Amino acid sequence: MIHEVSGDILLTKAQAIAHGVAPNDHFDQGLALSLRENWPAMAKDFRHYAHQKAPKPGELWTWHGAGGVVVYNLLTQDGEHGHGTRPGKATLHNVQHALKHLRHELEKGEVKSLALPKLATGVGGLDWNEVQPLIHQQLGDLPVEIYIYTAFHKGEQAAEKGLE
Repeated sequence: MIHEVSGDILLTKAQAIAHGVAPNDHFDQGLALSLRENWPAMAKDFRHYAHQKAPKPGELWTWHGAGGVVVYNLLTQDGEHGHGTRPGKATLHNVQHALKHLRHELEKGEVKSLALPKLATGVGGLDWNEVQPLIHQQLGDLPVEIYIYTAFHKGEQAAEKGLE
């Protein structure tokens, strides 16, 4: 079931967080920056992964942190590997493929609740009215409680029904 909530995604009680990044992301903007500040090891591990595997847009990289933290890094943005390159913008094609990978992970049944922002609409630059239907199409029928943070309010716990 998908719920739209407002609040600070970093205060979620969901088992996992998903967010959009580029294959060459520096985790220095938007939610990625906040996640890096909370879990610096994630950004370091992502850089190592990206250098080893050269991931492509549309893929997914899962990070497991201390204390059971799970973050799904959805490669929604374009971005070439190389020194000095910057992440590009997101595409609906990349979002669609990354969501398919996320669905596959969620179908394993290990994660029962997930929080995600208005995916690919901040730094990624996409229109929420085009992204939202993709999320519902790919994830809406899963037996997972999904909380989409449609409005950010720093320091405010969202009303996540079923997770209180």
